[in-house]
Amino acid sequence: MTILDIDVKYTAVATAENGRDGRVASDDGKLDVVVNPPKEMGGSGAGTNPEQLFAAGYSACFQGALGVVARKENVDISGSTVTAKVGIGSNGNGGFGLEVALSAHIPTVDEATALDLLEKAHQVCPYSNATRGNIKVDLAVV
Repeated sequence: MTILDIDVKYTAVATAENGRDGRVASDDGKLDVVVNPPKEMGGSGAGTNPEQLFAAGYSACFQGALGVVARKENVDISGSTVTAKVGIGSNGNGGFGLEVALSAHIPTVDEATALDLLEKAHQVCPYSNATRGNIKVDLAVV
């Protein structure tokens, strides 16, 4: 896989304290959250977790990419939503891996058009480009 150089327009900065059982904050103070492992992984589940943060970022980014594609195709996607489900589990090699299921509800178009838009957005979205070939990402229309 070729690594592409990009023209960086913005850099997000966040710092974690105590890993998955601590706190994460952005340098501008807009994000400051307690993180704890979920109960399913033996944690307290009291705070958010990195997988929820990844799901939030991916769903927002993918919704934005969907809007870019829809505007180029002159398609109205008013009222649409994108949900990201991020799973974490053992990768069988002593480490952990992720998988993602992205589902979109686009009430203004038929299922075939919606799926076409999702496939095109998957080529545009920076999160999709970052994960392509590394983790399983499923797309669905709901």
